[in-house]
Amino acid sequence: MLTGRESLIRLVGRRRRFLINHNLLSSTVIPPCLRATYSYKNCADSVNRGKYSDDGVNGVTVSDESKIDQVTCPVCGNQVSGGDSMINSHLDTCLSKGTKRKLTQRTLLQLNFIPVPKVEVCSDELESPIPSTHSSFSSGVCIIQNSVSEVNHHDKAENCKLELVISNGSSEILSGDYKPDTPSLSSENSKLELEISNGSSEILSGDYKRDTPSLSFEDVHVEALPRKAIDTFIVGRKFSDQRELLAGTIVTLFREPDNAKDPNAVKVLSVNPGCSKALGYLPRQLAQHVSPLLEKFRCNLEGYVVSVPEHYLDAVPIQITCPEIVTYDVTKDNYLEEMIHIWGKAVQEAEASKKNPPNSTKYQQNFHVLVNEVLTSFPHLFSDIEKLFIESFKSLSDDSQRLFIRLYTRKGPWFRFSSISYPEISNVQQAVNDLSATGYVIALESSGVSNDEMMGVLKTLTVSELQEIPCLLKKSCKRGLRKKDIISFLLSLHKDGLSPTLPSLVLEKADLCVRISTKAERILWRVERLFFLNGEQDISSFLLVDLGIVKYPFYNCIISNQIFKDQYELLAYEEAIEVAQLMDESLEQNDCEKVLRCISVAESQIVSESLSSSSAALISCFTPSWVYSKVVMLGVSFLEQVRRYSSAIFLLKQLLEYFTCDGRRGYWTLRLSIDLEHLGYLSESLSIAENGLLDPWVRAGSRISLQKRILRLAKPPRRWKIPPFSSSLNRKIKEVQVVGRPLNCEMGKKSRFYGQDGNQCGVEQLALQHYAGEGGGWHGVHTESGIWLTIFGLLMWDAIFADIPNVFRTRFQMAPLDLETDNFYPERKTLIESQLQKINDGMAEEMLITSWESHRGTSCRGVNWERHSLSDLRAAVSCVGGPCLASLCRNLSQDYRSWSSGMPDLLLWRFHGEFRGEAKLVEVKGPRDRLSEQQQAWLLLLMDKGFNTEVCKVVPLTIRS
Repeated sequence: MLTGRESLIRLVGRRRRFLINHNLLSSTVIPPCLRATYSYKNCADSVNRGKYSDDGVNGVTVSDESKIDQVTCPVCGNQVSGGDSMINSHLDTCLSKGTKRKLTQRTLLQLNFIPVPKVEVCSDELESPIPSTHSSFSSGVCIIQNSVSEVNHHDKAENCKLELVISNGSSEILSGDYKPDTPSLSSENSKLELEISNGSSEILSGDYKRDTPSLSFEDVHVEALPRKAIDTFIVGRKFSDQRELLAGTIVTLFREPDNAKDPNAVKVLSVNPGCSKALGYLPRQLAQHVSPLLEKFRCNLEGYVVSVPEHYLDAVPIQITCPEIVTYDVTKDNYLEEMIHIWGKAVQEAEASKKNPPNSTKYQQNFHVLVNEVLTSFPHLFSDIEKLFIESFKSLSDDSQRLFIRLYTRKGPWFRFSSISYPEISNVQQAVNDLSATGYVIALESSGVSNDEMMGVLKTLTVSELQEIPCLLKKSCKRGLRKKDIISFLLSLHKDGLSPTLPSLVLEKADLCVRISTKAERILWRVERLFFLNGEQDISSFLLVDLGIVKYPFYNCIISNQIFKDQYELLAYEEAIEVAQLMDESLEQNDCEKVLRCISVAESQIVSESLSSSSAALISCFTPSWVYSKVVMLGVSFLEQVRRYSSAIFLLKQLLEYFTCDGRRGYWTLRLSIDLEHLGYLSESLSIAENGLLDPWVRAGSRISLQKRILRLAKPPRRWKIPPFSSSLNRKIKEVQVVGRPLNCEMGKKSRFYGQDGNQCGVEQLALQHYAGEGGGWHGVHTESGIWLTIFGLLMWDAIFADIPNVFRTRFQMAPLDLETDNFYPERKTLIESQLQKINDGMAEEMLITSWESHRGTSCRGVNWERHSLSDLRAAVSCVGGPCLASLCRNLSQDYRSWSSGMPDLLLWRFHGEFRGEAKLVEVKGPRDRLSEQQQAWLLLLMDKGFNTEVCKVVPLTIRS
């Protein structure tokens, strides 16, 4: 794979969007600087810097059925005719005047997930503010200050009153009668009142008998608890034992602590004489509050089915109450207050869930959460027409919404009517009609079928159906062809116009075919990109969390700025993603002409950006120029592969000129020096390498590579003086040899050997066997960087997820946005140094155990919970020692990007007694392998930090005659 290809694929994402500007990109003129000549110094003026039109600016959108009459020029802001030639001509004029729009972003995204209602509590002290219930996730909540006052205890002769007021527009009173026997409460009855401002009022009363002045209750009985019912739903109906339900069915609640997915799960059971069947579960968020009521306070919660939905898998509305408490913990004075507080939170959760009622199709609820939060947080990034289009989705029936989401999450683009049947959708035909009427899907018509549409429909047919079509057309086709070969044959007939009846035959076989409309695809792609801020995650991330497969860490989203100031900046970013996607598709299709056009467009759109502030550096990856640099970087690898070094040199010089503060400068400088040498420019190649060592952004393996180049090229008469770094670079790294019986000796394949136990193994396993035996009785693991990144993540967990503004923006992050930037360490210097001091003082093992037990299973960048056991991690940190481990963690904190790869293959340790041990790091190489510059950089760094390191060379056993 070309260098940079994998990174570009991650940027574009798994979902390939419809390319609005595909035709314009395909018609881009390739400038002379990307041709075969080495004229890289003065060819920038010959680059075509024309822009293509934005779609959706100022309310102008493109649908599948209509064309744009007028569009807004993204440069001058004037209205222009929608024709391609008019747009290009107008843009060329604007750009020639020097009015090129500014593509830099200075602000950051503002996400406000999980809005928390302001709480106002009367009286003395209430420790816990009522939490948010808007979201179904516990991680990534935004900090919102709540005004919480205190609970006021009025110690009067007749009545003892406790009042709690929650400012949400209504009120409710819960009171309890006490029978105090203390002198301070002379009345027979004392009242406990809880007032919740939600527009209603209810009384909780109970008789309390206190026999001691300390207010401990020996005999407590409550006749009635809150009569305010909780309106909620039964979800998870697919786990039900009873399919048919009747309105009014009595239900009870049962906590299920052994539930693997949710320890707070609360099962809903029907109350039938002699037989109790499971009907489903309470919603997850509500169960968090109901679970302690059942377990700790022994509340007997009951209810009934309010109504029965049309589909048996849909959520069932129920109403639950708390008629009595079974027992009290007489040792706690505030037992009832705590129970009432939790009940109040359960009521609030149920009220909040009414805005987004759960149902059997969790993906439908997740989709609404995604869309609603994006529209709430980024209304300025959508035109009025786009907002209306998104809002129209809410007016569709459940069947239509579910069908659309199902189709959107499938590969497509075309779907046969026979393949879109789902159990939760009762009327698919009506759903298709509704979606088609609102512009969310379109159906294929036999007239005017394009080649791309024909290919998409043919892919939906089976092999047997495809084989019948040539026979009906009376065309000869070889038997036994694969599906893609038959499709290629039929497409050639359609393209050449040899079979005009082909479209009708294909549609007859496929029946009705539908696909997501271009407009819906484009808008929802933007919604997903804004919600996740990357191309790797999509709506399936919700499912992974719901199933408990992925657990994201808890952190606070403190957001003060936005990434995209307006829609123009977002559209420019989307245009860059389009070019990146087209670049990837062109490489996949091996279309060199399109690849060169993509490189030309990307190079022409790169602008210089200042990253002086931490905010600018943090959001640099959300700028169009950064995306275009990824395309250009991949283009360099492509041009080098076809040996067009002059064009690659031009692009590398452009990258180095525009991106002055970038961690990729080391790689660019190295490639520029190498390509210049390929063309015979040895002096210039040497100068580039020497200047690269003065660049503070050239680090780790790239720096070692440049130093090696200088030592090789800087020989008399070019240079007479020996570089000062030569002695450091030529330091000897200890090397040992292990003899093994080779299994294969083929070039290009990984070396395999027979191990000491007679089984086949790789060089790393053979080395582990050697060190465990005659090599010194070492224990160890083959881990490379994995175990060190895991140790770093566990020891620095609090620093990684510290409350730093603007680094956490979504609830689906495994690391802060600035982890791989130079801002990570300075922003957390005090906290990091405090942790490093503890590590240096020998507390690493204790910190590791605490972090492991607190966060086990939670996703964090670099932490691998499955591969590394706690015992191995403890042995590693114990034997490595505090000073060495602290220095390694400091290095990763200061430059995670440069040092997160290339560490030695093996980590070995052995103990001397109960409390003392030693560790060794070993890089293993096979017979035909050599150290990479990054590996050499790591070994030299570890030697400087005091680590015991060596290289283990596995050599084949030679049989002497």
